[in-house]
Amino acid sequence: MKAALFMGPGRIQAAVMDEGDVHDHDIKVRNLAVGVCGTDIHIFHGEKGSADVTPPVVLGHEYAGEVVAVGRAVKGFRPGDRVAIDPNIYCGTCYYCGSGRKHLCENLTAIGVNRNGGFAEYSIVPEAQAYRLAGHVDVEVGAMAEPLACCLHGIDLAQIRPGDTVCVIGGGAIGQIMVQLAKLAGASRVFLSEPAAQRREIAMANGADYAIDPFAEDPAQAIKKANGRGVDVVIECAGNLKATEQAFAVAGRGATIVLFSVPTPEAEFSLRLFDVFSKELRITGSFINPDTHQRAVNLINAGRVNIKPLITHRFGLNQVEEAIRRQRDPDSIKVLVKPWM
Repeated sequence: MKAALFMGPGRIQAAVMDEGDVHDHDIKVRNLAVGVCGTDIHIFHGEKGSADVTPPVVLGHEYAGEVVAVGRAVKGFRPGDRVAIDPNIYCGTCYYCGSGRKHLCENLTAIGVNRNGGFAEYSIVPEAQAYRLAGHVDVEVGAMAEPLACCLHGIDLAQIRPGDTVCVIGGGAIGQIMVQLAKLAGASRVFLSEPAAQRREIAMANGADYAIDPFAEDPAQAIKKANGRGVDVVIECAGNLKATEQAFAVAGRGATIVLFSVPTPEAEFSLRLFDVFSKELRITGSFINPDTHQRAVNLINAGRVNIKPLITHRFGLNQVEEAIRRQRDPDSIKVLVKPWM
């Protein structure tokens, strides 16, 4: 099969590989659509992903495809099924797996991170990692199940109550999904802070009540003017220090701040501890997608999230490096690789 191999920082190499053996509990998937994630960008530039990466490896952990073969013991799938893949595989025996926090697994591995994943014509995955997509679902939309599942974990941590006000910082694919999930969770007002006009327009079409250009006005002042105070929940999805600073500025008293984005490993932020004390802020990170993948697929199958407008660029398998670089451009929201395009 054809594949795009990650060979080390800054290097993606076209390769022809063995398709691999389908063991008893495995399924073989014809990879049809693969999202480029911020984690792929970090790995490409030599930074840490969700798990340690040892090249050569086929990246691509946000993907969907069609089952073409199943192992002898597989009962839940058959050839022709469309599936979305949950990449994260836990050991089940470490302290964190045993204490109900398996996503913090000490031995975490991930398809498309340190096991061959989506940037190839085929992949072989354990059947437990696959979730069936409804027949009417566009496979490009199905490929977004993994980032949607991660967003659901962040929303769970945000503990949005019906009537709360929410500010999402950053209007990339994750921020756009967070806007929609915040509304589904019952937020009365959702603010998006995003400098790109196209992203602000899409968010407004998908449920945002206010879209603020942080380069044109102070988000904290704009929110206070519209809301009378800071917001109840802030979800930071931009991954830079200015966005983190903004998150604390727009948070009201008693607010929850979810630092959802993947920062660079060396990023540091100076925090005024008195603000945490006096506002009684609750600050949390959000890491991958424990037990939320089925819920993500349920939402996709039911059409409760509007994913298609977020897909802005598509590349073939021989253009993976270009796709990774393109994902960083402000005019892109979600870049897909189509291995059979």
